[in-house]
Amino acid sequence: MYSLVSAPVLGFDLSRLQGGSAAADVLLRSLTLTQGDLPAIAAARPADDWDRVDLWRDVDAAAQERRASVADAGTLTVIERAPLGTLDGLLHCLRYDVLDWTWGKRPAPSATMPTPQARTPRQRQSPVASKATGVLSDAAAAAYLRELLSDDSRRRLSAPWTSAARALPEREHDLGPQGEDVQKLLTRVGSLNAAEMQSLNKVTDTARPGLSDWAPAVHSASWAVFLSGRVRAGAAAQLLLVQALDRSGVPVADRAGGVWNLLSGAVQALMVRDLLDSATARRLLDPYFTALGPLAA
Repeated sequence: MYSLVSAPVLGFDLSRLQGGSAAADVLLRSLTLTQGDLPAIAAARPADDWDRVDLWRDVDAAAQERRASVADAGTLTVIERAPLGTLDGLLHCLRYDVLDWTWGKRPAPSATMPTPQARTPRQRQSPVASKATGVLSDAAAAAYLRELLSDDSRRRLSAPWTSAARALPEREHDLGPQGEDVQKLLTRVGSLNAAEMQSLNKVTDTARPGLSDWAPAVHSASWAVFLSGRVRAGAAAQLLLVQALDRSGVPVADRAGGVWNLLSGAVQALMVRDLLDSATARRLLDPYFTALGPLAA
């Protein structure tokens, strides 16, 4: 199941799907929403939901087709793009992680890094929040299943959010105390040339035998992200990495072959560089520095 805490896994899947960047964009915009944004989003959804019922029959059929293709994966291309999670997992993450503040009396975040606070028992959403969540869910589903939906179904699912998003402010993501360095890395990844991509692949191949100590290092960094209250900021950074890889046009085979893990681990380490022990930080950041050099001044 996807979650903000396991954003590197979510990002890995989105980075390999045709509509991954678009799905990441829905989640990124959703991470910055406030209570005052919900009425405009809800208003974009037609009052008559019968059309939406038909569209979600198409979504269910596409999701089943995705599951079947993953189960019967027999070619390298299919395996490279096969997600670890599901549409249900994505929608659960959107509803209950990204939009957790719309349930019960928990206040909406004023930024991407709300002050950690005790959760109240999950309650019902208000009618406005429920409709707004539906608009976002439709858009996320359309992107996640992009190649499996007809153009017409995808357009109709996305249209309400596309319309609402134009009227909403685009807010910057607070990427934490090391946000400037995280942004430098994302900018660099978003403008890779052929030689830099080759260097990334070479370092990935060299580092592959050391995966046994890479996994615990990523776990330590992810745990630090959680304990420091930077879960939403860390998730935003991983989703921005998905879009950066698309801007550079890094081949899906390379992302699946280890480039995502290398870059995602570096992003996660930068998010909590002030908290990690030197050995863990070095294990996650050295491959990036070896491939692409130091972060730009």
